[in-house]
Amino acid sequence: MSPSRIAVKLVFFINGFVHANLAARFPRIQEMFAIDKGTLGFVLLSTSVGALIAMPFTGWLIIRNGSRRIGIISVFVYCLFVPLVPLMPGLIGLVTIFFIMGVTAGMLDVSMNSQAVMVEQQHGKPIMTSFHALFSLGMVAGAGCGALFIKLETTLLTHLTIIVILSILGSVWARYHLIHDKPAEKKSDEPAFRLPNAAMVGIGVIAFCCMLGEGAMADWSTIYMENIAHASKALAPIGLSAFALAMTTGRFFGDSARAKLGDRKLLVVCGLISTAGILFTISFIHPYAVIFGLFVTGVGLSSVVPIAYSIAGNTKDLPPGVGLAMVTTVGYSGFLFGPPIIGLIADWQSLRIALGVVAILFIIMTFLSARYKS
Repeated sequence: MSPSRIAVKLVFFINGFVHANLAARFPRIQEMFAIDKGTLGFVLLSTSVGALIAMPFTGWLIIRNGSRRIGIISVFVYCLFVPLVPLMPGLIGLVTIFFIMGVTAGMLDVSMNSQAVMVEQQHGKPIMTSFHALFSLGMVAGAGCGALFIKLETTLLTHLTIIVILSILGSVWARYHLIHDKPAEKKSDEPAFRLPNAAMVGIGVIAFCCMLGEGAMADWSTIYMENIAHASKALAPIGLSAFALAMTTGRFFGDSARAKLGDRKLLVVCGLISTAGILFTISFIHPYAVIFGLFVTGVGLSSVVPIAYSIAGNTKDLPPGVGLAMVTTVGYSGFLFGPPIIGLIADWQSLRIALGVVAILFIIMTFLSARYKS
């Protein structure tokens, strides 16, 4: 395995690892700042706004500066701001820090996937799913790590500081082995920004439904386990760990499944599995039943986004950074806006009903996948 492939996989892993550690402590953040689910949803909304502001600019910055430089900056800044969360003086400070993390998360998502597309092109075969498997593996490790720190009754500041130090050490190594892509020459007849074309919107909406589900599971599964399934505080993060483990397992086999079934059939199969999983999760509220449902949901969602990103990054007549910016702008908004919307619906009705809305989106995703033409 080439050093560049290892480096990009490590960045994917770090992204998932840090995010899952933070998500596992959302109940603690609620307690520290005395906020309800709706207010936490508003805090997460600030992350969404920051990311969506940054993402179109990131596509442009990658064309002008290269994805390596943008990726290095974003991963370091993201890591450095995470331990500051428990130090915020109040709600305004909490919203501000999550906004900044959203900006860097959006930049990191586009830049690391641009690196992955270039590595995929170097290898001459579909390997995008394997990169996203490392993000999921990072989520598994992060959720397990979060459960361990909760079990040890470690303070939030100490917990986040430890995981960020480890992540920065990994990022320092990765920066020397990422692909040194050269900035593209500026052409006067090309606009700095491009709206998604019809083909990119179609695959982007599929990615939107999938990523909204991913975001909902990542940010609300622990709270669902505690408040709805009445799991213990130590057991609650295991739901997220099971979801992430399923995502990881599915993505390790995703490239071979894609080669055998093709994009359309695999997308439909994934849609059916994820729909069944989320319906099971909201139908049976015993902690271990919920863990099983989250696992099935993760299996179904595992290959959808890697397929979407691979299609976007390898689209003819579009540079990888431009195609990815188009799809991530549509799709990643689901990952970012989904959790706060889930929080608002949960406060208005209940968290079970909120996840029922996610199930409806999975049905839409399956329908659109069946109509997709490669």
